[in-house]
Amino acid sequence: MAELHAFDPESSLDNQEAIAVFMADAFETGDAAYIAKALGVVVKLPGIADIARETGLSPKQIHRSFSGTGSPTLRTTLAVMGAIGVTVTTKLHRRISPKKTRLRPGGSGKTA
Repeated sequence: MAELHAFDPESSLDNQEAIAVFMADAFETGDAAYIAKALGVVVKLPGIADIARETGLSPKQIHRSFSGTGSPTLRTTLAVMGAIGVTVTTKLHRRISPKKTRLRPGGSGKTA
């Protein structure tokens, strides 16, 4: 009988495309803790010290934020994603009737 081994995602993240796919899959889950944990895996690849230097964040803050139990801010998440070379994109997953919802400049919504 074949022996099963734990999968180590770091071993397959050897190029930017693999990292982008890994992060896209994490975002597809919609689970904030899972996304943070996935980012935690990716930031270890070049090293937390390198990411800290590039983002201006402390290594402790990065480790705490992306440990899987942390709750990183959007600003921290975007800074780290920029440092590892990936961005967030959006796609339409359901339509909202333009008659019911209008967005005002500045992001506030108004219901008609």
